[in-house]
Amino acid sequence: MDENGRRVFQFFNEIGIINQLAGAIFAARLPDGLHVSHFALLNHLVRLGDEKTPLALASAFQVPKTTMTHTLAVLEKRAAIRLTPHPSDGRSKIVFLTEAGRKLHDDAIASMADPIRQITADLGDGTISDLIPQLEKIRAYLDQNRSI
Repeated sequence: MDENGRRVFQFFNEIGIINQLAGAIFAARLPDGLHVSHFALLNHLVRLGDEKTPLALASAFQVPKTTMTHTLAVLEKRAAIRLTPHPSDGRSKIVFLTEAGRKLHDDAIASMADPIRQITADLGDGTISDLIPQLEKIRAYLDQNRSI
C-alpha cells in the first residue's frame, strides 16, 4: 500500500475508534433498555423521514432484515414507532415515527449535553464543527458508492 493508501486507512481507523468511544459515552446515557442501534434508527427516521419499509431500513443500515425486524420490535414495544400494513404489499409493513419516538430521540440527545459541553470546552468548538462539511462529503460519497 502506498503512502496515500496508508493515510486513507489511518483516517478510517481513527473514525472507527472515535465511533467506538463516542458510542460508549452515548450508550451509558441512553434510557434503560435503549441501545445505540435503536437510537440510530430513531435518528434516521427523524433526519430522513418515516414511511419506510423494514426492508428499506435494513438496506439503509446494511443489516439483515431479521436484525432490523428485532430493532423495530423493540421500538414498537416502547411506542416509539408504529407499524402499519403496506397499502400495496400485504406481506410488508410501513414504519411511522410516533410522538413518543420523537421525544425519546430528543431525550437521548439531551442526555449528551454534559459530555458535549465538556468536549467543546476541552477541544474548542472549531475542532469538530470545521470537520463537519468534509465528513458529510465523505459520507455522501460512500453512501453513493456502496459497491466499491
